[in-house]
Amino acid sequence: MDVKERVSLPNYTKDNYPKTTRSAVLNKVFDIEMKDTPLPAMKPTDVLIKVMAVGICGSDVHYYDTGHIGDFVVKKPLILGHESSGIVVATGDEVTTVKRGDRVAIEPGVPCGHCNYCREGKYNLCPNMKFMATPPVDGDLSELIVYPQDFVFPIPDEMPYEIAALNEPFSVGVHVCQKLDVKPGTTAFISGMGAVGLLAILAFRQFGVDRIIVSDSEDLRLETAKKMGADEIIDIRKTDSLKEIMSLTNNEGVDYVMDASGNPAAEREDLRALKRGGKIAYVGVPTTDKIPLDIPFMTDHETQIFGIFRYANTYALGVKILAKHLDVLENLLTNYYSLDETRDALEETRTDKGGSLKVMIYPNEKLRS
Repeated sequence: MDVKERVSLPNYTKDNYPKTTRSAVLNKVFDIEMKDTPLPAMKPTDVLIKVMAVGICGSDVHYYDTGHIGDFVVKKPLILGHESSGIVVATGDEVTTVKRGDRVAIEPGVPCGHCNYCREGKYNLCPNMKFMATPPVDGDLSELIVYPQDFVFPIPDEMPYEIAALNEPFSVGVHVCQKLDVKPGTTAFISGMGAVGLLAILAFRQFGVDRIIVSDSEDLRLETAKKMGADEIIDIRKTDSLKEIMSLTNNEGVDYVMDASGNPAAEREDLRALKRGGKIAYVGVPTTDKIPLDIPFMTDHETQIFGIFRYANTYALGVKILAKHLDVLENLLTNYYSLDETRDALEETRTDKGGSLKVMIYPNEKLRS
């Protein structure tokens, strides 16, 4: 596909852009409505972005079909969407990092910048974080958004908007590798081949992991994992994953485990796939509040356990890595919808886990069909 497609650039400035924009709004469970929603006034360091591609995330689906994730509850109409890219339409007077016409990936979380977590560089833990599509903060399934320049990142001309939007789930895997201090020549097991798990294959490989084992129960996801570079795939419908991992590693286990499944049984079992001194990252959010873990195993193996919450300082690196793997990343893109078709896109993601991977919505021009 020619990624330098002609995209119209509205003739707006910081002084004359519209006061409202068209958005897909979740009123309540299963109720998506197209509305004109207000655009805020631009600050000197803000940019106006025409949103070009938004990937649907599992969290969007949870808000759509249940109205909550943990303590985050949809109490008033909410704009969904946080995996996105776009083109800069206008800039504030103090913007220096991007200019009108720049194509950008959009990091969806804006921290306060002043608390101790922010000052230490751990801004993903900022208690005042404003994260898109996390109630009560609106997302960006909108034609236009106003956003701080510090959280938009230029992308290469050859990178499609859809691939740039993948930088959000990809950043989770990059953050995992950084937290686990992943070393070259090692082994890793990734449980759960949704978009985050699939993209983590690329992240672990980029950080030098020599052998990557993955597991899932869907044929499409397992097939895609092989295309993404997994060395061994485990179909948990047919094979006991722990026994298979031990067989593949001479009963030693792996150096690193990343659980992206959120399945309570898997999260208990995945721990035991580690070798002595191994590290595990829990990314997937389970449906239950408490999961028993094998403390004797953990102490005997001196296991290191990491809870992972989003990411921090990954976006610029993510763009560089994704730019080197454009062809393989196309395997993750399966379905394309217009903004008017947002409800259909959410239903596709919710009901067809065996036939869809990353579903994209185009708030403006529909670039693929």
